Amino acid sequence: MVEEAQTMSQPRDSDPYVFPGDLPVPVDDGACAHLEGTRIPRIALRSTKGRKVNVAATSKDRAVFFFYPETGRPGDPIPKCWNELPGARGCTPQSCAFRDHYREFKELGFEVYGVSAQSLEEQLEFATRTSLSYELLNDSGFQLIKALHLPTFEFQSRVFVKRLAFVASKGAIEKVFYPVFPPNQNAETVLNYLRGRNERDVSAPEEDHAVLLRSDLKE
Repeated sequence: MVEEAQTMSQPRDSDPYVFPGDLPVPVDDGACAHLEGTRIPRIALRSTKGRKVNVAATSKDRAVFFFYPETGRPGDPIPKCWNELPGARGCTPQSCAFRDHYREFKELGFEVYGVSAQSLEEQLEFATRTSLSYELLNDSGFQLIKALHLPTFEFQSRVFVKRLAFVASKGAIEKVFYPVFPPNQNAETVLNYLRGRNERDVSAPEEDHAVLLRSDLKE
């Protein structure tokens, strides 16, 4: 049993930028089924930009929020048992993908926020090291996570938020992405949804006009 425990705790690798291709795939357990249509609560979270962000106020416009368990640092051991938890590994690739596609989100009129219960100091280090262009919001007090009843998991006596993302507009959650896998493709998946959303918004007035014309003809 001791040898087994030692094997489980040995690091599989120490490069958080790499996302292994043989990790277990998370399944939809229904833990986010309640979110679509939910109003965003008036909660202010500390940001890596040195300010507090009222998530309700930002959601009145158009924003994308993605939640992640915890980013790691290069050289720090990544336990094998962390890799074996479906959906746990991949915070750095997910965050960097949103960074790489940030301009595309802005062109579509959406702001991006990353949220975790990790310490603000660790978030600041990560944001600086990876040159993030968007803000990370700190929910180490689990205010937003609990208010929205987001799914969590325990690991080594600590609680982490499960990986998910959602699109918010007009103060409410419009679209939820859960479970997120693979995490390094999450930004592209959300972008594809937003592009389709914009196309629908553009075509909607013409469709409404067509309906009115048909109604006039019937009269």
